[in-house]
Amino acid sequence: MTVSQTTTSATLEQQLLQEDALLRGHFRLSSGLHSDTYVQCARFLRRPDLAEPAARQLAQLIQQAGLQPDVVVGPAMGGVVIGYELARQLGVPGIFTERDDTGQMTLRRGFTVEPGQKIVIAEDVVTTGKSTNEVARLLISLGAEILAVVSLIDRTGGNAELSFPNFALLPVTAATYAPDECPLCRAGIPVVKPGSRPDKAFS
Repeated sequence: MTVSQTTTSATLEQQLLQEDALLRGHFRLSSGLHSDTYVQCARFLRRPDLAEPAARQLAQLIQQAGLQPDVVVGPAMGGVVIGYELARQLGVPGIFTERDDTGQMTLRRGFTVEPGQKIVIAEDVVTTGKSTNEVARLLISLGAEILAVVSLIDRTGGNAELSFPNFALLPVTAATYAPDECPLCRAGIPVVKPGSRPDKAFS
């Protein structure tokens, strides 16, 4: 289930475009898939004056659903800033997960969750739901209860394979392709791995 607000979605999309955070081209995603669209939320979240009202809208969606989390968890790196700001809006602690030396998602830096604690996972972008589910499995293994996932952007077209509510401010429709089936590759358009070139390469 994806919940969004029309006016908030329109405002957020405009802000993403203004900040060069909504990119069009030929991109290699972290999943290995290719896409014609990439959202670089770090460019949006560098602006506290934009992050604060967006987090406020997410907090309102949580509260309107009657959910009362004890902790917000924002997976590193993308969920750290929005997770912190959302936690501030809700008046609860905000922590983050990160990968260890073996690539496994874990809690470090003294962060813990207690059995029975109610958790909201905060993401900047949900692309496939794979990493979000990885975080959820970690927290559930520690005895926590996942109330919902919230994000600025839902790139899944509403098809994220999540077993809990998914609240997003903006759905973004983006085509994705397996590398050997990518029409952008066949057209000879160079593929870019976001973050590997200066921002101007994406404009």
